[in-house]
Amino acid sequence: MKIVVLVKEVPDTYGDRKLSLETGLADRAANDRVLDEIGERSLEVALSYADKNPGTEVVVLSMASSDATATVRKGLAMGAASAVQVVDDALLGADLGLTAEVLAAALKRTGFDLVITGNQSTDGSGGVLPAMLAELLDVPSATSLSSVEIAETQVSGVRASDGATAQMSAEYPALISITEALPDARFPNFKGIMAAKKKPFEALSLDDLGIDAHDPAAARSIVIAIAEKPPREAGVKIVDEGDAGEQLAEFLIQNRLA
Repeated sequence: MKIVVLVKEVPDTYGDRKLSLETGLADRAANDRVLDEIGERSLEVALSYADKNPGTEVVVLSMASSDATATVRKGLAMGAASAVQVVDDALLGADLGLTAEVLAAALKRTGFDLVITGNQSTDGSGGVLPAMLAELLDVPSATSLSSVEIAETQVSGVRASDGATAQMSAEYPALISITEALPDARFPNFKGIMAAKKKPFEALSLDDLGIDAHDPAAARSIVIAIAEKPPREAGVKIVDEGDAGEQLAEFLIQNRLA
């Protein structure tokens, strides 16, 4: 069994997240950068299965800048057998379409029985990448799972919604995405950190994958304008002098909220 887990370096959610007004891209130097928590949980799902099933190979895959190598290597310290990182300057500001195309090509090159990813990252929060990847890879997908069971021939799990739950399953090769309902990830120990330095770490470029980021025939989205978020203004205060209800009703009507 070969399980590939998608991981991503993101700005720490405990810090301020900003956009560069010059480039329109996330200012990743504005605060600390960490391995996305949902990616860590995805890796935990794979490692928990590998712990009980000798012979399982767990690979972490990421598309990131060269300075994210240390962050991606955390996946090796947690227990993954190897890592693959797609690094190319042409990917700066890549949209979801290009990102999916690149990751799908890397997955085909690496090979897999099962791909595990989070339902959405904490920086872009697009939430569509798992479905896009499954389409490009032409494999069945089970997305936004709140529980996962990996078996010898298929993967299954439960997707929860506001009004119901759905039991889903897919035979290999397959792709799944998980939610934060899955368990927290393990912490890398000293032995794992030292072992990570000797584990295979492959860096791929767009040339290696045969992809042209500037292909005029491909549909790409671009940022055409960006502006800083205006400062928050003080809200309207209503002092109750016997007519607070009338004032509130008038405010709602004026702002088309009623």
